[in-house]
Amino acid sequence: MPTTETLEDFYQYKFDKPPGDLHMDTGHFNVFNMEDTRKSGATPKYARRDFYKISLLRGENIFHYADKSLEVSGSTLMFFNPLVPYKFERVDEESTGYFCIFKEAFFSDHIRSQVKHLPMFVPGANAVYNLSAMQDEQITEIFKKITSEIASNYPFKYDLIRSYIMEMVHFALKMQPSESLYPYPNANARITAVFNDLLERQFPIESISQQLKMRSAKDYAELLCVHVNHLNRAIRATTGKTTTEVIFERIVIEAKALLLHTNWNIAEISNCLGFDEPAHFNHFFKKQTSATPSSFRV
Repeated sequence: MPTTETLEDFYQYKFDKPPGDLHMDTGHFNVFNMEDTRKSGATPKYARRDFYKISLLRGENIFHYADKSLEVSGSTLMFFNPLVPYKFERVDEESTGYFCIFKEAFFSDHIRSQVKHLPMFVPGANAVYNLSAMQDEQITEIFKKITSEIASNYPFKYDLIRSYIMEMVHFALKMQPSESLYPYPNANARITAVFNDLLERQFPIESISQQLKMRSAKDYAELLCVHVNHLNRAIRATTGKTTTEVIFERIVIEAKALLLHTNWNIAEISNCLGFDEPAHFNHFFKKQTSATPSSFRV
């Protein structure tokens, strides 16, 4: 079932113990060559992490990300946030690359903008970028600079490392359509952004005792202090969907993840997602996916 991997868990899993010379504080940062973290016989677990991760990976691999599985090959730049569970399976055992990990405070304590608002870290956004040979060289050079800096005694090395991370972020943003780089051009977009943030705060569902509280457009409108019709118009104008459709799509994504990656029974999943009866959940899931929860799980 999807759990949350902490920094301590990460170091225990990769190196058998946390490094003694690193402080496990909220602003932690580190960088790795994948060849140095390959542990014989270790199987990555499907889990959310309480830290951010940026990876440059070469070779053939399969990523399990939320309720989807994605096959990637060649050189790939990937961004992972703490909200979405993931793991990857190596198809090519000779795969190589780099990755860095950091807590949100590594940026938020030093720059005005928050890292979670960057386009590639927003839930549902594009987080995977296929690179050409030349682009691979450019990203590799950035990772090498970061690796060199973190081993240095330069007193302002983390400021420099933050600039290298932002260089990779802007490198990826340049590969996206320009209209996706300006998230709040008008009032409708701002309302939609706040609505999406409230929606995502209810996830992930990590324990049987956790239950979804807000499931209707009216619930969100009341919290946003706007009329439900105003919220519906804003969501429709921004996404082309109704508020209810957006809510239902997110519930379906979580339902699929729970069905695929937990051993909870249907009644437990139904209750967590806010349904009064398992039959209501079965009806909802089948209407949204054309499959019953039980048949989807097989």
